[in-house]
Amino acid sequence: MSPRLTLINRDYTRLWFGQAVSSVGDAVFGTTLVLWVATVLAKDEPWAPVAVSGILMASSAAVLVIGPLAGVFVDRWDKRATMLRTEWFRAGLVAVLTAVTLLPRDALPAGVWLAVLYTTVLLLNAAGQFFNPARFAVLADLVTGEADRARAAGIGQATGQTAWIIGPPLAAPLLFTAGLQWALLCNGLSYVVSYLAIRSIGVRTPGPRKATPPQRRGLRREFVDGLRFFARSRFLVALLVLTVIGQFGVGALSTLNVFFTTDNLHADAHLYGYLGMAMGVGGIVGALCGGRVVQWFGARRATWAGLLVSGVLLVAYSRQTDFLGGLALLFVFTVPLTVLNTAMSPLLLAAAPAEYRGRVMAVFYPVTKLASMLSAVLSGWLAGSLLRDAGGSFGGLHFGPVDLVFAASGVIVVLAGFYAWIALPGAESADEADPAPSKSKNQDIEVVAHSDDDE
Repeated sequence: MSPRLTLINRDYTRLWFGQAVSSVGDAVFGTTLVLWVATVLAKDEPWAPVAVSGILMASSAAVLVIGPLAGVFVDRWDKRATMLRTEWFRAGLVAVLTAVTLLPRDALPAGVWLAVLYTTVLLLNAAGQFFNPARFAVLADLVTGEADRARAAGIGQATGQTAWIIGPPLAAPLLFTAGLQWALLCNGLSYVVSYLAIRSIGVRTPGPRKATPPQRRGLRREFVDGLRFFARSRFLVALLVLTVIGQFGVGALSTLNVFFTTDNLHADAHLYGYLGMAMGVGGIVGALCGGRVVQWFGARRATWAGLLVSGVLLVAYSRQTDFLGGLALLFVFTVPLTVLNTAMSPLLLAAAPAEYRGRVMAVFYPVTKLASMLSAVLSGWLAGSLLRDAGGSFGGLHFGPVDLVFAASGVIVVLAGFYAWIALPGAESADEADPAPSKSKNQDIEVVAHSDDDE
């Protein structure tokens, strides 16, 4: 019998613990940098918002530029060793930044400080592009079976949501009472804890098959092979398409919800934070329920049903005019949204063969990240320009620019649900790929239809 404090299995529990500590450290680190730039480095400066946005741009640049190529190296390297090396690198990087911040604020020009911060954020997130696919591959080996993989995905999402509930409130006291260095040090130590947790994992996951020297291919060839495999897999393409559609559907919330709070829910701006808290709590509930839902209905059904329900609830949210009603509906909306994210994780794991997992994630994550960024920009542009003067009443209902964007976003999510309903049942899974040894690694891998379950 497993110990009471074991989640799924011993090795997964150790991996989870290290990532939980690291996630809190990342939340403290990210919040601390934003606060320090906004309230200390660029205090009362007109360029302060631009300086803060540069932090997000640096992290996004790492995902979009480094991410696609990192998967090739992850598929070549030992996954566990890759995770260990990236944690040491990130801990050392934060230690260097901590040492630099011991200098007085006026010792360096503001531009130099920003360059140091942006470079650190860029390198930290670049290392993450190697760590995340490696963790994805290790997780696939540590946790098997659709139900357990869905549980692992749910636990991971709940942990991430909890970290962003715990981390930001810790960041401000650390920064303004203990100092910037202590807030940075917390993140550096979190990488050390993660390193020790990964090192303690007893299962040594196998690396990719090694080709003989004459068969060794170059980086470009392996990258193209990964793209070709992804494009030939109807299952992976279906997952990516519905995820991109879903990102365009819900991305409007991150940009416009603050305006919806004041204009449509008729609430003071200081109450906006409670909406974020409602989404965080809903995300935790959905993540913890996701494994059970997948066990009952299967991952594919949970995916398309989650999209359909989330889309309908987003349309309903767009019609709210009362803050408490909007708060409750936003919480309910986040639950099925997180359930479908939990359900998609085992689908993705099942569709990615071991030798392609790094490259699959290196395609999937940057594309969805780009879709999220474009969604935020597009929704802001629609509400602020094209639909700025849109409004009126129809059937006794009043419409404005922000709620029109939210309603349209909900319809897009519903359409994504119908697409998933049609596309996923007849799609492919790597779990049933032909394992015939006669197929070499640089041949296309055929994937066949799969049952209604996944991770």
